[in-house]
Amino acid sequence: MSDIDHSGLVTRVHSRVVGRAREIELVVAALAADRHVLLEGPPGTGKSTLLRAVAGELGLGFEFVEGNAELTPARLVGHFDPARVLTDGYDPDVFVDGPLVTAMRDGSLLYVEEINRIPEETLNVLITVMSERELHVPRLGRVAAAHGFRLVAAMNPFDAIGTARISSAVYDRVCRLSVDYQDAPDEANIVHSALPAASIDPVWLRRVVEVVRRTRVHPDVRIGSSVRGAIDTVAVANSLAKLRGAAVLDAAVGLDAALVALSGRLRLREGCNRSPEAIVTELWNEVFAEPDPADAAEGDGEGKAHAPTGANSGR
Repeated sequence: MSDIDHSGLVTRVHSRVVGRAREIELVVAALAADRHVLLEGPPGTGKSTLLRAVAGELGLGFEFVEGNAELTPARLVGHFDPARVLTDGYDPDVFVDGPLVTAMRDGSLLYVEEINRIPEETLNVLITVMSERELHVPRLGRVAAAHGFRLVAAMNPFDAIGTARISSAVYDRVCRLSVDYQDAPDEANIVHSALPAASIDPVWLRRVVEVVRRTRVHPDVRIGSSVRGAIDTVAVANSLAKLRGAAVLDAAVGLDAALVALSGRLRLREGCNRSPEAIVTELWNEVFAEPDPADAAEGDGEGKAHAPTGANSGR
């Protein structure tokens, strides 16, 4: 990557990603330095979008792996085709490359989503590859990583269900970047970008985004909604308004759309005796009874929602 115009690359990536100027610079700098990268943050914060955009502008391949408990070393690395082994034996041509070996041979980025959900034995394979840049596969032999191969991974540190604590051995081999929720204007722009054909009143949209952002700091909510909740609210409201022959700005249309889009995304705190629907209704009524959130934010400088407080207490 030494011959690449890095500043131009950052500009091109920024045209494909809403906001995230600092994060784009840091990811490009880390990859330019031939480092492995771990993005850590809540869901819906654009981690995979950012990495795909960087890979696309670099002209690198992008092997996607979904991290889960079923990701065994064989599924990650690859395997010999049993049927062909019977006729041809353990010939290298009989080996079916998994995403790790494909990325190593091609010099691509291996993107592992939710890396803290994969089994420890699979994670150990990645640790070895990150350290040695090569892999020894039984009956196949040595697989060396081509120039350009890097591991880029993402994880949600706020969800304790089905996850494992990432060991220091992983953190010692990656450059870690914490990714938080974007600010309100950027989230409104993301909704616009996701629904280009929709006719959206800007003031109403800002209020919808504000409702979603308040779910992240509500005292009864452990994990709030990502910006995807705002996208779904707007999309459902547009469809529901047509079905009812009403305006999108109708209070009942908007609230019903929010209940459908947001209630399943909220994770309430232990001991909370309220329903997600009650909290969404509360927030919706609060926000739509207040002045335009853009005016309020301009007046007091507030409005940026942070990652849910105490959400990682189960780690």
